[in-house]
Amino acid sequence: MVYAFDPDLAPVAPLMPRFDIADVPAAREQTREFERQAPPLPDAPGLLDEEVHVPATGPDRTVRCRVFRPADDAPGAPAVIHLHGGAFVAGSVDLEAGDARRFAAELGAVVVSVDYRLAPDHPYPAALDDVHAVLEFLAGGAYGVDADRIAVAGQSAGGGLAAALTLRVRDHGGPTLAGLCLSIPELDHRLDTPSMTAYDDTPIWTRTDAHRSWAYYLGDTDPVPAYASPAVAEDLTGLPPAYVSVCEFDPLRDEGMAYASRLVQAGVPTELHLFPGTFHGAEMVAGAAVAERMVAEKTAALGRLLRARAGVTL
Repeated sequence: MVYAFDPDLAPVAPLMPRFDIADVPAAREQTREFERQAPPLPDAPGLLDEEVHVPATGPDRTVRCRVFRPADDAPGAPAVIHLHGGAFVAGSVDLEAGDARRFAAELGAVVVSVDYRLAPDHPYPAALDDVHAVLEFLAGGAYGVDADRIAVAGQSAGGGLAAALTLRVRDHGGPTLAGLCLSIPELDHRLDTPSMTAYDDTPIWTRTDAHRSWAYYLGDTDPVPAYASPAVAEDLTGLPPAYVSVCEFDPLRDEGMAYASRLVQAGVPTELHLFPGTFHGAEMVAGAAVAERMVAEKTAALGRLLRARAGVTL
């Protein structure tokens, strides 16, 4: 197919590497190579960057996290749980450190980026358990954050985990989340939307990749619960206000749009932004104006969610 990509993206779209997860070790090495090739993060005076290990379920288990926070943060700061993408099988807190650090610097927030366990070595619910442990850690008073102003943000598979976390804590009485920020989220294992059916030759992510990703993540899980595949949830009432962004030429486009629409129908304040001419992961394209807008707008949306929870007029 021929796609009407954004003018800044069209020249690079044919050059974008395919994230092929047929070979999981090779896919993980590919993400490590991306980390090695990425330019160093610019200096951020006044921002601390540290590694912590959060107590988790299971004997002597911890979850590695990378924490970005203002050096002069005072008690009562907001917090963001940041969840990386990678098809549930790859990716890392280091590859997406730029987003996490930007949230901390621009929002004055404590940002905890979670190095959750990966499938197929650790299928559902391992990753969700890890993310939930981090929420309990923050809500329990870590870094003196305001437990009423904790948001969760995730990209791609991380978006699926973020949505699943909100469902689990709503249903089981966990800490209340202030907001949900989903970027190109992976939400629906059924793979039956029009965009999922149409796009098997798009940059970075295809229908074939999605099939493999869900097979790895779900393992022998049957039936598939909403805490694994949030799109199958029958009831979305009582979830936190949300921001959802999708890319026009992304197999995941329609499941993100459908989830946002269902949130609105359930009475959840929700913003939805479709970025025309973009593909899955387009915000990684340095220098593209639309990529810069994608990053700026999700950061601003997180800020609005956290301020609204504090009762600040938007």
